[in-house]
Amino acid sequence: MALPMLSTDTSIPILLPSTSIPRPPLHPHLEWTPKRYLSDPQPPPMDDARVLEQEMAAARQLQDGKSVKKTRPRRTVDFNAGMGRWNLLRKHRPNSTYVPSMRPAPPFIADLLPPIAYPGNSSTSLCTKFIHTSTNKIRCPVNVVTWTPEGRRVLTGSTSGEFTLWNGLTFNFETILQAHDSAVRAFQFTHSGSFLASADQNGIIKYFQPNMNNLTAWAGHREAIRGLSFSPDDRRFATASDDSTIRIWSFEESREESVLTGHGWDVKCVEWHPSKGLLVSGSKDNQIKFWDPRTGAVLSTLHQHKNTIQGLAWSPNGNLVASASRDQTVRVFDIRAMKEFRVLRGHKKEVCSVTWHPVHPILVSGGSEGAVLHWDLGGPEPTTLQAITQPRATLSQAHDSNIWSMAFHPMGHLFVTASNDHTTRFWSRERPGDATSVFSGGGEKPPEITDMSGQDDEDDAMVPGFSYGGTNKWWGKDEDTVVGLGENNYTQHAPFSGEDPVGNLDDFIPGFGTADNFGGGAGPSAVAPKQSGPLPGQEEMWTADSRGEDWGNRRGGWTGRGRGYNPNGPRRGRY
Repeated sequence: MALPMLSTDTSIPILLPSTSIPRPPLHPHLEWTPKRYLSDPQPPPMDDARVLEQEMAAARQLQDGKSVKKTRPRRTVDFNAGMGRWNLLRKHRPNSTYVPSMRPAPPFIADLLPPIAYPGNSSTSLCTKFIHTSTNKIRCPVNVVTWTPEGRRVLTGSTSGEFTLWNGLTFNFETILQAHDSAVRAFQFTHSGSFLASADQNGIIKYFQPNMNNLTAWAGHREAIRGLSFSPDDRRFATASDDSTIRIWSFEESREESVLTGHGWDVKCVEWHPSKGLLVSGSKDNQIKFWDPRTGAVLSTLHQHKNTIQGLAWSPNGNLVASASRDQTVRVFDIRAMKEFRVLRGHKKEVCSVTWHPVHPILVSGGSEGAVLHWDLGGPEPTTLQAITQPRATLSQAHDSNIWSMAFHPMGHLFVTASNDHTTRFWSRERPGDATSVFSGGGEKPPEITDMSGQDDEDDAMVPGFSYGGTNKWWGKDEDTVVGLGENNYTQHAPFSGEDPVGNLDDFIPGFGTADNFGGGAGPSAVAPKQSGPLPGQEEMWTADSRGEDWGNRRGGWTGRGRGYNPNGPRRGRY
């Protein structure tokens, strides 16, 4: 039976219900026009008292002969990490594994949950989006950095012996304290968060309360203390020193309990196991040693590194330990089998620091070239044909110099780095659908943004051009456990989106930029780092980072401290 032929004027049959078909208006000559809310949305009116206070402050500055600084509100960046939304979702979701899927569009940042909500997706914990640069008024290298136990502030220790407290919500300056008479080399909060222990270049150990009240101080070592770590019960802590020893102290009595000897040179780092009576230390003799803190005996020694071990870090579950060395490698060891788990090669110079993400199997390392590399260890173990694990994300110019310390927020959504270039920088997770995200190599250096807010008013009277311009649950899927509370394509002086594009250039002098302004960023800058106070000597101005590549191939070099030529090579940074 043949099907009837459709005529040319017959339309294709519509399968939708008749009520869903749009119909022409009954009165086409009438068109709806709005009668209310015709003007654009206006910001809320400012409080009269606040306006009057700002005007009076501006008038006082004009009377003192100072220029009126333009005020702009601070931005809060992903601080709460959707924690409230996550707690609500856990109560109302249909099953224990349900998580709403993200869409690659910026408006869906409101649906971004904390990293613990994505136990099988490590990409939600790559903190590669640059947020802010914080710099002290008196610029000096920052040696150590950590988050306060409640995760609301960041504490840094510098070579000037100062503790600086930065707000973890808006990343601006809060307070500063002259804690030590020499460079701060190590500090750590107790696991309970009730006390802080710190150590300095002269071997002095001090206790502080969270309000930065100094409780006690005593000489722990004859030489510089390089590492400090608390036991799981906070009753004891261990210190590593340049005198080749590791000492275990009773925290409550401030008394030395034992001395661990066995390293042949300076001990650069020591870390206590997060849940066991086990110590691991790294030394300038290229060895990693495991110790029994009860007997002081050496349990095992690892010889895989070919140069100084500069940093160690236990994974949150305590099964893996990562080491950073001057041989340009990061090595991960599995203590259950006492074998090498991964060898991570990606740094172009020595590796200075290493840290683990609190939730996901992500390891982050910082190098002396200023690069930050994120390594994802959750995938399958590489085969012999692919023995080198590639970094999951790379920030090749995160800093201008050595990255001495790094720390993740207890929830894992924020990341902070401290560097020899005198800056502390904050990083957050990428936004959904962000075209400038950095999930592979080639990140550009973030813009240099000054943070002088909250410090003395004298910072207004600056010389143009000389200001710095421009818990053991881990990798699991237990959703009821809460852990603790790009390529960015930035140009050298590109401000944040939404800020005044000329707000950071009023004190800029052409010719005093960084190395990126000379020859397209090739080669070191010929201008010494900007200093406050008297000008340094000629040898001090010619720093270790600006000697040129040919200096790295010579055995000797200038010490950079006005002490002449050193045949054994320069001692860079804090080493």
